[in-house]
Amino acid sequence: MAIIIIGIIILVAGMLILKQKEEFNKLGKGIRAFGVVLIIIGALNACVKQIDAGQIGVTSLFGKISNEVLTSGLSFVNPLVNVYNVDIKTLNYTMSGVHNEGEKEGDDAIRVLTADGLEVTIDLTVLYRVVGTEAPRLIKETGLDYKDKIVRPLTRTKIRDNAVYFTAIDLYSTKRDQFQNRIFSSIEADFKKRGLILEQLLLRNITLPNNVKTSIEEKIKAEQDAQKMEFVLQKEKQEAERKRVEAQGIADYQRIISTGLNDKQLQYEQIQMMKGLITSPNSKVIVMGKGNTPVILDSKDK
Repeated sequence: MAIIIIGIIILVAGMLILKQKEEFNKLGKGIRAFGVVLIIIGALNACVKQIDAGQIGVTSLFGKISNEVLTSGLSFVNPLVNVYNVDIKTLNYTMSGVHNEGEKEGDDAIRVLTADGLEVTIDLTVLYRVVGTEAPRLIKETGLDYKDKIVRPLTRTKIRDNAVYFTAIDLYSTKRDQFQNRIFSSIEADFKKRGLILEQLLLRNITLPNNVKTSIEEKIKAEQDAQKMEFVLQKEKQEAERKRVEAQGIADYQRIISTGLNDKQLQYEQIQMMKGLITSPNSKVIVMGKGNTPVILDSKDK
């Protein structure tokens, strides 16, 4: 458009020069021709628009936004329209307490109050993208700075609204995923209304006051110790049960032996015992008494 305006100005200047003295006719014709060339070049340049990959074009004619969008590649448009390039790739918006890590300089972490009245600091990254067909409406209602007008304030508000349903201990340990899913659902619904898609919500870090963090860590350690002790007690009970079963088996064995032995069985056992003594290298002499009870004399040199 700027080239066309410059060409028009040069064309008018050339025509004015032609109206002056005849000696300036040649100069005026040259200026006028140069103005026409600039107008043609500007018109061609304004008619052809290139949209890069991952983007779409939204056209505006005298402030009126068209509902039709231009896809990636070359497109021929009215030279008078203004084309806004809108990125439809996945974008991220980070709010962090680390300097220069987020979109805003300095500490941009979100500070919320939990159900137990404690202040918790949250670092967060939002992954989102623009719905291509909704881009004209988005620009009409919000403009191109939708990150600062929608993504940032809406995310921070929803996190604060949902944090009051959880205690600091819940956010720090057991219910972190539940908290993340809850805020994802609430933000996703509002994004859809504005022409945005929430792809993922990443809780990067949750920071508690030092004294609270220490208390929570001690509580978690105590719970782990209690679980460990419960395991030890269970193991001891199983060992006691094993010993009881073993003792019961021995008692049953002794009862069966005592009720089932007779004279012949005892004599057989006695013979087996004597056989073992005779074959032993330490037993050399066996003397049988009147009661058939063997007396063993050890002949090993002292």
